[in-house]
Amino acid sequence: MEIQGQAALVTGGGSGLGEATARELARCGAKVAILDLNLANAERIAADIGGLAIQCNVSDADSMQAAIDRAAEAHGPARILMQIAGIGTAKRVVAKDGQAAPLQDFVKVIEVNLIGTYNASRLFAAAAAKLDPLEDGERGVMVWTASVAAFDGQVGQQAYSASKAGVAGMTLPMARDLAQHGIRVCTIAPGLFATPLMKTLPEHVQHSLAESIPFPKRLGKPEEFAHLAAQIVTNTHLNGEVIRLDGALRMAPR
Repeated sequence: MEIQGQAALVTGGGSGLGEATARELARCGAKVAILDLNLANAERIAADIGGLAIQCNVSDADSMQAAIDRAAEAHGPARILMQIAGIGTAKRVVAKDGQAAPLQDFVKVIEVNLIGTYNASRLFAAAAAKLDPLEDGERGVMVWTASVAAFDGQVGQQAYSASKAGVAGMTLPMARDLAQHGIRVCTIAPGLFATPLMKTLPEHVQHSLAESIPFPKRLGKPEEFAHLAAQIVTNTHLNGEVIRLDGALRMAPR
């Protein structure tokens, strides 16, 4: 699919990987709607790229549907979904005081990362399936965000790893399911990236993390994630695949 002129939705587009992806799509000529819980961040990016900012909770059915409808009113029906919104947590199953981890902490991460991905995707797909087909019969494309933690999660990452493993595991069956409608699905599993969250860590911690990456020995750049996301859109034969973007990193237990 050519990106030029297409309407795109970027969840979590107000910062980090989402921001970089929104900027890259706009650079390629897309009409970008930035969906984020933090409306101020979304508005800041939208102002820079001439896009549309929408406050949205991906795990809430009504909120996500309203965002899709509002974006369609402004830009026309979307053919591109970048599902990047997500949260992280690190908590041991049994705390130092012997108490079990709160169940709600686990539930919240699953709700946002896994259920949120499914929710955004099912609503996007239902709208895209009604569109006229493009070349190769394509009607839409979705790029999801997993993590290397889906495959080698660290101590305390039970909730995060489970949620991202669920996203990775959902990729192929969703691609097969939506093939009849000409809608592709791929997932990027990033490693250690220089996001705003990462930059809150002390400099020596960031350096130590970067040194754990075989090559290149640096944190990933959000722009590198964005470039891959855009490449998935333009390469129609990429479908049902989970792509690690991690410099050959394999995470240690802790």
